[in-house]
Amino acid sequence: MNHVVRASSWAPGLQWRSGRLEFDMPRVMGVLNITPDSFSDGGRFLDPAAAVDHAHAMAEAGAAIIDIGAESTRPGAAPVSAGEELDRLMPVLERLVAELEVPVSVDTGKPEVITAVTAAGASLINDIHALRVPGALEAVSRTECAVCLMHMQGEPRTMQSHPHYDDVVAEVCNFLEARAGACEDAGIARDHILIDPGFGFGKTVEHNLLLLRHLPELLDLGYPVLVGLSRKSTIGELSGVGVAEDRLAGSIAAASLAVWLGASVVRAHDVAATVQALSIIHAARRQA
Repeated sequence: MNHVVRASSWAPGLQWRSGRLEFDMPRVMGVLNITPDSFSDGGRFLDPAAAVDHAHAMAEAGAAIIDIGAESTRPGAAPVSAGEELDRLMPVLERLVAELEVPVSVDTGKPEVITAVTAAGASLINDIHALRVPGALEAVSRTECAVCLMHMQGEPRTMQSHPHYDDVVAEVCNFLEARAGACEDAGIARDHILIDPGFGFGKTVEHNLLLLRHLPELLDLGYPVLVGLSRKSTIGELSGVGVAEDRLAGSIAAASLAVWLGASVVRAHDVAATVQALSIIHAARRQA
């Protein structure tokens, strides 16, 4: 309980080459999947015009970051080539960078994709591999963009087969501390780094609950924390709701708990509802 009381102040902001996002309040990252096979909304925004319209709607609803993903990372997903990923990304990214006032993030770990999208104006690289793909760390270090480092056990195709940890909280903390340290050693400034425990990426429901309960231990690493639980299978298993799009109430509950425990950024599909809920949590935490 001491961690909850201590978490009345927010983490430092996130810097990138042309801007900064302050974490004086919880921020929502809007999810934009331009894939045919993402677990929740795959195929809905594959058309570039539909994707751009949805990004505008999320920004107007209060999203502080728009996160574009052009390769599904759902459990069992097969990888796509860098060329295919860029073919999906670039028509959307170029318009959003030109039209939106909020920063645009790209969900990728391929060095050639990182190089192309940062040159096109992406402000943040959101990498499920935590820049472990050969060349990815160097690609980011050559830019002044921000990076989100996520923990994942295994690969998307197999990560949910038999996830196992001796101590999931300690192992995730140690991994993220090491990856953040590698980034700083490579010249990426500390205030350019977010960390993400990777809910659902090689983790059981029990692992996810332990990580959520012990989120303050990740805060102790000294980096702002991003949490992504929106519509995930853990929400479905705990609530009994099988359809991902119907998991709004559970997603809001998880996001609210994460922010109460100190998360700075929540990655969400349902931006307007999440922004509204987190405004209440923010007001309550200011009184804590």
